[in-house]
Amino acid sequence: MPISKRDLVDDLIAANPQLTRKAAARFVDDLLSTISAGLKRGETVRFAGFGSFVVKARPARTARVPGTAKTVDVAASSTVRFRPAKKLRDTVTAGAKKKKPAKG
Repeated sequence: MPISKRDLVDDLIAANPQLTRKAAARFVDDLLSTISAGLKRGETVRFAGFGSFVVKARPARTARVPGTAKTVDVAASSTVRFRPAKKLRDTVTAGAKKKKPAKG
C-alpha cells in the first residue's frame, strides 16, 4: 500500500501531538518544495541515513520503434534518480527477508 502525503502528515502529527494539521501539512509541502527547488537547480539533495536525490542528464539519441524499422530522434532530457543510503538498504533488506519453507 503506497504512503500518501496525507499519511505523512498523520504520522507527523502522531509523533508530535503539539502540531496542528495545518502546520504539519505546511511542513511536508515546504520540505517537498525545497527538494524540488534544489533538484531544479541541478543540486544533489542528501539525507544522511536515507539517501540522495540526483539529477541525471540523458543525452539525445536515436531510438528504434518496436515492431518496425522506423527510427525516431529522442531529445536530450533530465531525470531524477534516488540512491538509497546503506542504512536504508540494510533496513529494507532486513524487513524483506522471509523464512525459507521447510523441506519435505
